[in-house]
Amino acid sequence: MTTKSKFHAALRLLVPLTVVALTFTFSQAQKPNDDPNNPVITPRARAIHNSAIVVDTHADTPQRFLDERFDIGDTDPKDSGHISLDKAGAGNLGAEFFSIWVDPGTVDKAQYAEHTLDLIDSVYEQTAHHPDRMMMAYSVDDIERAHKQKKLAALMGVEGGHSIQNDIHLLRDFYRLGVRYMTLSWSNTNEWADSSGDINDPKIEHHNGLTNFGKQVVLEMNRLGMMVDISHVADKTFWDTIATSKAPVIASHSSARALTNAPRNMTDDMLRAVAQNGGVVQVNFYDGFIDENYRKATEAQSKDKEAAVQSYLDKRKAEGKPVPYVEVDRIDREWSDKIPRPPLNSLIDHIDHIAKVAGIDHVGLGSDFDGVSGATPAGIDSAADLPKITQALLDRGYIAEDVHKILGGNLLRVFREVETISHQLQATAP
Repeated sequence: MTTKSKFHAALRLLVPLTVVALTFTFSQAQKPNDDPNNPVITPRARAIHNSAIVVDTHADTPQRFLDERFDIGDTDPKDSGHISLDKAGAGNLGAEFFSIWVDPGTVDKAQYAEHTLDLIDSVYEQTAHHPDRMMMAYSVDDIERAHKQKKLAALMGVEGGHSIQNDIHLLRDFYRLGVRYMTLSWSNTNEWADSSGDINDPKIEHHNGLTNFGKQVVLEMNRLGMMVDISHVADKTFWDTIATSKAPVIASHSSARALTNAPRNMTDDMLRAVAQNGGVVQVNFYDGFIDENYRKATEAQSKDKEAAVQSYLDKRKAEGKPVPYVEVDRIDREWSDKIPRPPLNSLIDHIDHIAKVAGIDHVGLGSDFDGVSGATPAGIDSAADLPKITQALLDRGYIAEDVHKILGGNLLRVFREVETISHQLQATAP
């Protein structure tokens, strides 16, 4: 074969390969993310996401278990909830910390602990009904075991220190029942920890952070192996907790105040303090905590919304009827629906900001699913949409290792450190 013939033969082989390469390049350029709220999940993103243990540290689904008799195995396509076994499976959600939250506005103070027990029981009942698809988990080892068995690991976190009714024995009992974190305060200041939710209310008696008993609670949580959660707390409470805790802390569902000026969010100084402490900040998905325009819109309607809720509460009280949380949530949803949802990028901005300020080892996911009245960013309608977060992070240049940390690796590291410190404390002190 002449040199000229060899050239033509090589060219015939090269042209199809070139066309394939150009077609691939073009399709990759067009395919991923024409709609940033609904990015196409690439095979690489899907593989990275599905190889991670995805951990979410906050879902209020137990309210639905009790008030709606909701079954987590429900396959009703009309169900608007964020969490079900099918939705968790579709999003590769590996571990969920179900929030054990007692609403101090609708539950009598003397019944806080009793209602806490009812919510804990509801999680156990769901797990008992679906042993082939979910299991109770109490440790990092349990989460990893559930992952290998392709089951959802069900954990619990008490949201609000008022649940222990100022009794450290109850704290221990809740730990024995499987509670693995407690948020020191909810939006209400309790008798030993100030909350960010009412810190500017002159009618509330505050404590300038944690009381001495509050510090004892933190230390006992360290000893037990229960993660200390500083979401919801007032700024002074946060700093007192950082100074008191012997173990890394978590913010189970908080975002960045530098981007969205909500008192529930964390300042950059707080983010750096959590990093120094060794803890992790789990980003909240609620629109009012991740988008400043949405926050301002909710603030503008807050008086009218609160009046609507109060009217319903007064009506139920006059009728001598209990107040189901699901109905209060329905009213909240009606008001939330009046405000356009922010884009998915608002959520990713908060993850990105915390990763840059605190470091990649100190950020994770704390969705607040089923607790935010449907007000999640565009594209995140349920746990099934979690792969979109992975795709969005990859689109911003995050590498697979760092995405795995954000999806759950960081939380598992902190949880294991809390367990280790607990064993050390129990070995050295009664």
